[in-house]
Amino acid sequence: MPTQELSGTTALVTGASRGFGRAIAVALSKHGAHVVGVARDPGRLEELHQQLGGTFTPVAADAADPVLAGQLLDKYRPRTLVLNAGAAPLPRPVHRHTWQTFSRNWDVDVKIAFHWLREALQMPLEPGSAVVVTSSGAALRGSAVSGGYAGAKGTGRFLAEYAADESDRAGLEIHVTTVLPGLTPATELGKPAVAAYARRGGVTEAEFVAQMGEPLTPKVVGESVVRLLTEPDLRKHRAFTLLAAGLKPLD
Repeated sequence: MPTQELSGTTALVTGASRGFGRAIAVALSKHGAHVVGVARDPGRLEELHQQLGGTFTPVAADAADPVLAGQLLDKYRPRTLVLNAGAAPLPRPVHRHTWQTFSRNWDVDVKIAFHWLREALQMPLEPGSAVVVTSSGAALRGSAVSGGYAGAKGTGRFLAEYAADESDRAGLEIHVTTVLPGLTPATELGKPAVAAYARRGGVTEAEFVAQMGEPLTPKVVGESVVRLLTEPDLRKHRAFTLLAAGLKPLD
């Protein structure tokens, strides 16, 4: 799908009101797609609507709702689906979690991936469509201060792999990709984790951030998702890590 083919297509982005999701929505809109943005915060969605104008349709809803995925895919028939929504983990070491706080990302992030990928295959999306699942670098390395977050994000990647396999087996021609961004202080999700790791390491937040190197920004994430959708060489792969320097295939 060359770059110009994003123009005039519909993209649906979950978690579109802030952070990576917002940046992805902006990047897709910039490249000509009409973006349907799903998030729970109507105020932030309206702010983005004011910024993007008629190229953006806000939908205030919970992406983990098991009915919502089917409703919105039926209504908007997107060519591109970006699954970015998820819960913010409680930034504490494992012994300071309850089962409820530890398992929160399983109850939200994994459910979102399961419901939306299932509906994309059941519908199915049109041949040539693309699904991008935002996981986390924590899925590769773990996250000692985030409860079950790393395991949930790893399962999200597995679900994307399973969906890609089923698409191939059924000849659906739906391309499913997982992106695993690194930890960054540039988002509301990343800031508490950075602070928790700094405390754990006995350093200041500034010292910890300096050790991390150049931080990943939401803008880089948005631009990278556009690249995944438009550059044929990248579409050969199913999973990528994403740091400030850009995308790196995992397969």
